[in-house]
Amino acid sequence: MPGETFNHHKILKNEDYAFNLALIGESSLNLIRKIELHLNTLGVEAYLVGGFVRDALLGRDTNDIDLAINTDALEIASSLAEYLKGTFVVLDSTNKVGRVVLASPHGDNRQTTIDISTIFGSLESDLARRDFTVNALAVKLQDLVSDSVSTKLIDFNNGLEDLDHSIIRSIKEQNLSDDPVRLLRGVRLAFDLGFQIEPQTRTQIQKYSSLIAQVPGERIREELLRVFLIARGGQFIFDLDELGLLSALIPELAMTKNVSQPVEHHWDVFTHSVMTVSAVDYLLRQGTWGQSTDILETVPWSNECVDYFEEPVSGGSNRRTMLKIAALLHDIAKPQTKADIGGRTRFLGHPDEGSEISFRILERLKFTSKEKKLAANMVKYHLRPTQMGQPPTHRAIYRYFRDVGSEGIDTLYLSLADHLATRGPGLILANWRQHTDVVRFVLEEHFKQEKIIKPSKLIDGNDIMEVFGMKPGPQVGELLERVREAHATGELTTREQALEYIHNVLTEGKK
Repeated sequence: MPGETFNHHKILKNEDYAFNLALIGESSLNLIRKIELHLNTLGVEAYLVGGFVRDALLGRDTNDIDLAINTDALEIASSLAEYLKGTFVVLDSTNKVGRVVLASPHGDNRQTTIDISTIFGSLESDLARRDFTVNALAVKLQDLVSDSVSTKLIDFNNGLEDLDHSIIRSIKEQNLSDDPVRLLRGVRLAFDLGFQIEPQTRTQIQKYSSLIAQVPGERIREELLRVFLIARGGQFIFDLDELGLLSALIPELAMTKNVSQPVEHHWDVFTHSVMTVSAVDYLLRQGTWGQSTDILETVPWSNECVDYFEEPVSGGSNRRTMLKIAALLHDIAKPQTKADIGGRTRFLGHPDEGSEISFRILERLKFTSKEKKLAANMVKYHLRPTQMGQPPTHRAIYRYFRDVGSEGIDTLYLSLADHLATRGPGLILANWRQHTDVVRFVLEEHFKQEKIIKPSKLIDGNDIMEVFGMKPGPQVGELLERVREAHATGELTTREQALEYIHNVLTEGKK
């Protein structure tokens, strides 16, 4: 399994089966106390279970709390959402699983989720129906809150031992086939924690990999977003492919395997696409690239860049995760556009066609409208940054951001990642520095143009209609756009110049 083993303390020492409040972060502890107070008032017996207990034992902070209760979880989740001023969501009406979503008190993208499931039968049988042994640990909530020293850790499936040895092991094979999203979750957990999937479980995941296509897109999207939040995402995708999950999730990617490329490409289309994800991680200071650090020296980077790529997009995603998804899909249309033209391999039109395919893939996986548009736009324009000239003119830069829109900066970094994953170990540093210099110049010029045109505009549509006796219509918008472009590039600086410019345009048009 790729990734580094998570550095945690050995659990199985003298504190065998002990769990205490000191393992829980302060903000989570305050929330747990509120939850326990409310549930105790309702006379509900509750257990902390699953990922929350696992992560606490590993010393990992988490925004997700999992509870199992001895009554209808949907009723209790609804009541708890009202008590905590959160949002109630039904996750599974048949099995009585509900969720409470709490907005971040800091106004950022970090939501807290409280998943509440109903215990059918005994707690032991409930835990035996879960996915992996490390997720089948439990602590009685009331005991934990009332005892500040230690609380018995409930472990019927040897999860603590697997946790201590950094192993992901299924509880029962049938549990994976009953809920195939667990196949993806197991790989994601191993990658996130730096654990190994034990051989029998790995065989089970391969055996049932085709079932992942039956999982509703909403659940796949949630797991994928968690995946793309992890650094070293490219290596994760290779592992998904080896297990058969990737082709079941995105069969369009399977078509890119063994599709050869021109000599400047080090890898075939599939490997190149996955390596582009790794290159994004590297450029965003989230991963490694196996070459000299000279590569990063000329890449534009700042605290503002960090904040920009952590900017929320929609429903748990941010610009960084969507850039990595676009990186994976940016050459998705190369197989069907491949042609030999004059003895050279070409992929004419692959950005436009790839944009449409990417949109359909994300639609199938239930990504939001904003996410679909952002990723598809990056795919559509991923070659544009290298087509602006060296150096690009002020007008070319203006038109680039006009056309690409809010994804303009993201697409510049996608073009850099594409460059790294094209050349691979054969990267020519002189060419790379030329590319990064262009990106730096484009960014600097873009910010200058924004400072010019954002604070004030020289004229508006009313001015044009009033001065030139025009009626509302597309022509007014076209003239305004021409003025904005000339203003941004420094050709126009005053209202009078703008009106004279329009006069000349209209005069020329009558000739």
